[in-house]
Amino acid sequence: METFHGMTKNHPPLLPVPSQPSTSSDGHSNHSTIPGQGTKRKRDHESSDSESPLTKDMEIMEKAKNIMKRVTDNLDHAIIMHNDIISKISKMYTVNRKKATIGIFGRTGEGKSSLLSAILGEKDLLPSGCFGACTSVVTQVEANLTDSNYTAEIELISKEEWEKELKDLFRDIQDESEDRNEDFAEIAEEKITALYGAHADQKTLEELKKDDKYAEIENLLSFSKKTISNSDVSEFASDVARFIQHSKSSLGDWFWPLVKSVKIKIPDCHELLEHIVIVDIPGTGDCNKTRDDVWKSKLRECSSVWIVSGINRAIDDKDPWGILKHCIDELGPGGECKHINFICTKTDDINPVAYMRSARLTIPKDKDQKIMCIHHRNGDAKTKVKEKLEKSEIKKRFRTDNDFLQVFTVSSNAFFDTSLNLESTETEIPKLQDVLRSLNKSINQELTRDYVYEAKGVLSLIQSVKMDTDKKAAEMKVTIRMDLENNLKKALSEMDKYFDSIYNDLDTCLSKGVEESVQLCVASAKAVIAPKKDGRGFHKTLQALCKNYGCYLPKNRDETNLNKRLVKPLHENINENFNQIFPVSGKTGKSVQEHIDKFTIIQSDPAYLRSSVVRHIQNFIKTEETTLKASLNRETVELKKDIYSSIIKTIQNEMASCYEEAAALTGIGSMKERQNMLINTVDEKKQDMFNKAKMEMLKKLKHLKLSVKDVLEPGLKKAMDLSLSQTSNIKLMDVSREIDQLEALLKQLSD
Repeated sequence: METFHGMTKNHPPLLPVPSQPSTSSDGHSNHSTIPGQGTKRKRDHESSDSESPLTKDMEIMEKAKNIMKRVTDNLDHAIIMHNDIISKISKMYTVNRKKATIGIFGRTGEGKSSLLSAILGEKDLLPSGCFGACTSVVTQVEANLTDSNYTAEIELISKEEWEKELKDLFRDIQDESEDRNEDFAEIAEEKITALYGAHADQKTLEELKKDDKYAEIENLLSFSKKTISNSDVSEFASDVARFIQHSKSSLGDWFWPLVKSVKIKIPDCHELLEHIVIVDIPGTGDCNKTRDDVWKSKLRECSSVWIVSGINRAIDDKDPWGILKHCIDELGPGGECKHINFICTKTDDINPVAYMRSARLTIPKDKDQKIMCIHHRNGDAKTKVKEKLEKSEIKKRFRTDNDFLQVFTVSSNAFFDTSLNLESTETEIPKLQDVLRSLNKSINQELTRDYVYEAKGVLSLIQSVKMDTDKKAAEMKVTIRMDLENNLKKALSEMDKYFDSIYNDLDTCLSKGVEESVQLCVASAKAVIAPKKDGRGFHKTLQALCKNYGCYLPKNRDETNLNKRLVKPLHENINENFNQIFPVSGKTGKSVQEHIDKFTIIQSDPAYLRSSVVRHIQNFIKTEETTLKASLNRETVELKKDIYSSIIKTIQNEMASCYEEAAALTGIGSMKERQNMLINTVDEKKQDMFNKAKMEMLKKLKHLKLSVKDVLEPGLKKAMDLSLSQTSNIKLMDVSREIDQLEALLKQLSD
């Protein structure tokens, strides 16, 4: 799990707040040449006379931590009660929440690397072709928060996986049967020659094993990870290129076929990426199951998606829209995507005369025709992309508001090259910087607010102990505990009723889906694997589908997916209900998160609040309750993904052995034999298979119910034990002044 490194404590109870990383600046000039680093353009926040938007939050965090340090310095560690408090304070400094993930879609050559280099303020910052190196290699970019080096952490597939894959690659190349798949053969040739050099694909596997390069590759794969780090960006790009660029040479030594994932860490981008990961989302999975699993898991993590396409093809380019449609389940009900940004690149690449002719524009010669054509095309592209989304299936599936899609028209070249006569703002790179900056700042504010709020709760606990000095207070605690325990029992009972209700609703929808699936599955399978249209060449697609466990997405993006077709009735019957239980955003009145938010054991009777001791106890328990509920809401998002994906996973698992057997068939008549095997298996397994999918989803919903109860009940009982135990013989410092200071800090955050 990714963590917010900038907010992590290694040595409790106090670690200094991380200072703002230094950003490169050249005074008043917009451009500078840094030895070995190429052209650099200042990001908007790199100004010596303006305060960083993060400064205020960092100052508030530092003040809050200083308050807590003063308190812990005055606590006596020898007293058990004090140790409990110190332990709570120490835990406040460790944040274990994942970063926000932005996924980028787009084919190689659409300018993804240039786009991110521009956003991060330095030309050629990312190696050309670092996105899209291989169909299913996941590449991500984040901030280096530890030093000033450019770092690449490269995760490699295992030696055993590569040996198995290499056998499959040679089988694809040497296959001369009617089942030969040209896509697979082409990929196999690319991978083998990239690694072992020209003509390596013409050798046998046994001959290749005698080559020195084979031993070199084996040695490389004896390490699961490779780390490259350099303070010079040009040298870094050169060092990392062999692992992430989709290239080959007569000598080989291009290692991208061995790469599972790449994590690139960039220094001096604290304000843009401290809490954000940008991930290139490949357009398809991979026959290597490990890479395929990584790809799908990253899809489900995306809270936002950027679709990148050259402006000349943005409307008609089927590739990004096709990928998005292909991944819709992993992003929507099976994921957490809340926003899509469509980014039209290369806006400066225009022929004014040709464009005016095609758009029927007349622009006087005394005007800058190129700039005006760029502006016109940008506006036209934004309108048409939004119109296309409104009519698409994507909009319906996400069921979200009008802010769901934003369109940007950018020029990475013009951002660096002022001779192209586009102002920085006209390139719209600053707008995308603002998107990152705003998201990063909101996360930073949330973390700061959580810390200050929790600190106030702990100090309320201390103050309640301080004021617990007589028998009357002890008697009051007994009464409060009884009331809180009753409230907890009632609240958990209400939560049980809610979960029983959504369980029954989902059960009804699933039962209908199972019935329809059983009726339609054989016909659905035939439509996918035995289409009535001209079947010439289809045997290649079918063999690839079996090899990839039920799904095949070739280079033309025309997906063939038996698993999705089989579960379509199940999904169609649950989607509306599921989206109400687990909405991506907004309130439905039926969602799990809304019911978690409503859960409370806090007394509303004003009579309780007349006592200062009671008020402090209530403040502490409310803080604990809020913290537990926030954690549960984050966990619910993760469990929701698992619940939704369980249907297709069950079907794929039930069909797995059949897929493997069908993929292994060769020779004359193998296509017909493969089709019969798949159809017969679907027919034989249909009743059991779809019922298993139903029961698996319901089982996971039950698991969510138990998880909620297992967090709230013991967590709140522990809070009661800590705040309502008899402590009148314990002496603690008066922290009323510190509580007032924290309340003032919370007000600053609200303002």
